[in-house]
Amino acid sequence: MEEPLKELKNQINLIKQEREAEYEYFKAMVQSLPMEQRIVKGYCWYPLQVLKSGYTIGDRAFVLVERTRNRDHPHHFRAGKMVNLITQQARIHDPEQSGVIDYIDQNKMKIILNTKDLPNWIRYDMLGVEMLFDARTYQEMDKAIHQVLDARDNRLAELRSIFLGTKAPQSLPLIRNIAIEELNTAQNEAVRDILMSSDVAVVHGPPGTGKTTTLIYAIRELCKIEKTVLVTAPSNTATDLLTERLARLDLNVVRIGNISRVDEGVIAHTLEVKLSDHPESKNIKKVRLQAAEMRKQAWRIRRNYGRREREERMELLKEASELSGWAKQLEDRLVEQILSSAQVITCTLVGANHPLLDGYKFQTVVIDEAAQALEPATWIPIIKASKVVLAGDPFQLPPTVKSMEAKKGGFEITLIEKTLNRFDAVSFLNVQYRMNEKIMQFSNQQFYRGELRAHESVKTHLLPIESNMPVEFIDTAGCGFDEKINEQFQSRYNPDEFQILCEHLYQLVKAIKPVEPPISIALISPYREQVIYMQACVEDDRALQGLDMTINTIDGFQGQERDVVYISLVRSNRKSEIGFLTDYRRMNVAMTRAKKKLIIVGDSSTIGNDSFYANFLAYCESLGSYRTAWEFMIPS
Repeated sequence: MEEPLKELKNQINLIKQEREAEYEYFKAMVQSLPMEQRIVKGYCWYPLQVLKSGYTIGDRAFVLVERTRNRDHPHHFRAGKMVNLITQQARIHDPEQSGVIDYIDQNKMKIILNTKDLPNWIRYDMLGVEMLFDARTYQEMDKAIHQVLDARDNRLAELRSIFLGTKAPQSLPLIRNIAIEELNTAQNEAVRDILMSSDVAVVHGPPGTGKTTTLIYAIRELCKIEKTVLVTAPSNTATDLLTERLARLDLNVVRIGNISRVDEGVIAHTLEVKLSDHPESKNIKKVRLQAAEMRKQAWRIRRNYGRREREERMELLKEASELSGWAKQLEDRLVEQILSSAQVITCTLVGANHPLLDGYKFQTVVIDEAAQALEPATWIPIIKASKVVLAGDPFQLPPTVKSMEAKKGGFEITLIEKTLNRFDAVSFLNVQYRMNEKIMQFSNQQFYRGELRAHESVKTHLLPIESNMPVEFIDTAGCGFDEKINEQFQSRYNPDEFQILCEHLYQLVKAIKPVEPPISIALISPYREQVIYMQACVEDDRALQGLDMTINTIDGFQGQERDVVYISLVRSNRKSEIGFLTDYRRMNVAMTRAKKKLIIVGDSSTIGNDSFYANFLAYCESLGSYRTAWEFMIPS
C-alpha cells in the first residue's frame, strides 16, 4: 500500500506549489497596486454605502454594501472570496475588518465579517472593500489529504484503496426496477448503476447529454432509501444550479455556504432563510442585539478607570457572553432541526467542511462537475461519505492551475480522470440533446471514440435561412492579419480577424428570417483581450444592437449554449505558435456550445501544423464548409 500512497503524499507538495504560485500572482496583480489602480482593475470597490447590517449564523456580523461610483464596472469579486472591509477615515484605530463574500447582486455585496461585532466606523462614509489573498481553500485541501493518508481500518481507508486502484468497487443487486420516464436508456442505466453501487459510481457526461438531469433524478431515488444525501460541486454557481433543480423535484433541499445567485430559486433554500422563517429566529436576533449593545457599553467605559469601573465592565461582558451563549444554544437547536429534516444538503466541495456539518456522515455523497475539481478538494466531501458518486467530463475545462511546477507534477489531473482509467464499469451518457449532428461529430471523433449520437430532436435542426451549413471555418491565411498583444496583461487580440467575423455576422443576421424567440448568438474567444475588444466594437455598432448576443471567454461561457456560436481563435504569426490553443479540452468546450451553427475564424497557416486543428480543417473540407476571409473583405 505504501507505493499507491505516494500518489496522495505528492498532493501535499502540489498544494504547496500552487498556493505559493497563487500568492505570487496575487502580490503582483493586486497587492502591489495603489488603491486607484485596484479600483480600475476591479479588485476594490470604493466608495461604498452600507444598506443593511446585522447578525447571521454563528453569531457573526454582516454588512450589505453598495458601490456608489463605478457602478456596473467589471470586477473580480465572487461569492466565497475573502475580502477586507476598510475605511479611509483618518485616525481610526482598526481601519479594516476581514470577512467572506456571501453573495453579489450587481452592485451590491453581502459580507459575513470574521467578528461578532460591527466596527463603529461603518456609520461613516469613505468605506471600501478590497480583495484579500485567500489561503483557506489550500488549508482545507491540505487538511483533507492528511486525513485521508491517516485513515486506518475505517470506511475512508476502504474508499482510499478503491480510488487508488488497489481494490475494486463493488455493487449490489438492484432491489427494484428503475425506469424513469424523463430519462433515456443510458441515463436510466446510470441511475441504476448509482443505486446498485456499494462504493463508487462514475457518470461520464459529454456536452449536452443531460448529466445534471441524470444526477438529480438519481438523487431523488436515493432520497427514497436514505435519510439525507450530500450533493456538492466545485463552484457556487454549479451548486446553486443543483439546488434549484433538486428543489423543482419537490425535495427538501438546504443550501449551506455562499451563493452565486440571489433569486428566489436559490435563496429560499439557504439555511439562513430557513432559519429566519422560523418563529424562534426573532428571539435569537433580539438576544444577539442585546449582547452586542452590552459589549459596546463595556468598551465605552473610559480607559482611566478604578475598581468600580473595572467591575462594571466585567459584569457587562459577562452578561453579554451569557446572552450570546443562550442565542447560540437556541440557534444550534434550530439548525440541527433543519439539517436533520433535509432530504438533500448542497454545498461546494470546500463547503463540505463547514462547521455546521462537523460530525455529519452521509450514506451517499454526490460530486458534480468533478472534472473541474482539484483532487485534494474532491477528497473534502468524500471524508464524510460511505458511498461516492462522481459525475463530469474530463474532456472539458480542467481545474485552473497557476503553478507550472504543480501542473507538471500532475495537479491538473482530477480524481474522476483517474477513476475513468482505473475502473472497468463507468456510466457513459451517449445521447446529446444540444447540437446538430455535424456540429457534434468532430468532437465525437476526437474525444468520445465516436460513441455519441444526436437525439432526433436536434440531429438536423438548422437556422431559418436558405443557404445553411451547420459548421464553417473562415480562413484568414495570407491576409496579413497578425495577432497583437497587450503588453500589460500579456493577452492577445486580433482586430482584423474580428472584422471578418463581423462581416459574416452582418450577412447571417440579414439572412435569418424573423422568428420567436429570436436567434441567440455568442461571440467567444480563448483570449480575454479579444473579448474586451469585441465587446467595445459591438457596443459602438448600431447594426448589432438589439440582438440576443453574448460575448465572453471560453472559460466564462462553459455550461451555456446558443443557437449560433462564433469562435475567434486570434493566433496568426509566422512561427505557427498557438499558445494555449493546444489545450484541446478548452476548444472542445467552445465547439460544443452551438446548437444550430458553429463558425470558427482563424489562420490555417498558424494552426494547421497542429494535428488537432489539421483534423478540424480536414473535417470542414469534407463538409464543403471551408471558406476564405477574402469572401468577406470590404473593397477599399
